[in-house]
Amino acid sequence: MKPASSSAVPTSPGFSDVVTSYVALTKPRIIELLLLTTVPVMFLAEQGVPSLWLVIATFVGGALSAGSANALNCVVDADIDQMMRRTSRRPLARHQIPTRNALVFGLVLGVVSTGVLAYWVNWLSAGLALAANVFYVVGYTMILKRRTTQNIVWGGAAGCFPAMIGWTAVTGELAWAPVVLFLVVFFWTPPHFWSLAMRYREDYSAASVPMLPSVVTSAEVARQIVAYTWVMVGTSLLLWPLATGWFYPAVAITLGIVFLIEAYELKSRADDTEELSVIKPMRLFHYSNAYLALLFVAAAIDPFLR
Repeated sequence: MKPASSSAVPTSPGFSDVVTSYVALTKPRIIELLLLTTVPVMFLAEQGVPSLWLVIATFVGGALSAGSANALNCVVDADIDQMMRRTSRRPLARHQIPTRNALVFGLVLGVVSTGVLAYWVNWLSAGLALAANVFYVVGYTMILKRRTTQNIVWGGAAGCFPAMIGWTAVTGELAWAPVVLFLVVFFWTPPHFWSLAMRYREDYSAASVPMLPSVVTSAEVARQIVAYTWVMVGTSLLLWPLATGWFYPAVAITLGIVFLIEAYELKSRADDTEELSVIKPMRLFHYSNAYLALLFVAAAIDPFLR
């Protein structure tokens, strides 16, 4: 009997593996968070229930636009993604997808998303989504990320556009209310992302990315997190006189107090040590996700309680 070969025969990935890799390229968890700041705003703008078809079209167009930006981000960052634990399992970092294919995939998603939003929603929403895409890929990924510790502060503005896209999808025009929500997400981003970056600060150092927690002390990062949290909470309350009744500010105050408590506790822990197991930055990171989701859901519910 012929002995079995000791070397494994390489097999081509199956169809489901390929699909999974392309889906992973779009970073679905980030898309979920972005859509949580789009759809609730549509209810606020409508002061009730918007058209189901409009919600679906905005949802699909927004998801495709975010997926495009994330895929193109993976193309640009493929070299550093291989160096970082948090990103080392991304498809391009693991060479599961050819770079050229990923680039074409990202560009096609961008074109389709613009077409979907322009045809079934309106040109203003389509333009805002395209601007967010370009700013995230070019402004943040290609220009800011590897050059300044303020990368996520300014680059994070790309993630603020969904609030305005949701509003303009319903009304066809901008107003102060979506601008306030844009600013809430803008000031929320540094506490949210820096707490995550504290957990993976060695990764950013290894990849030579000047993310703030990798270049200054944890105490300084925590101090800035507290400062941004105060501004975020104050900004969130500006929506009340513009577009909401009593329910939204009540929720915003409650959520904001908890966020401030978490931020100050993080600062207290970081003042005395650099040990991550003591600082526990992921505690604030996880709460920040809940904060944003609940705040925007409160804005959507508010019209029904007036």
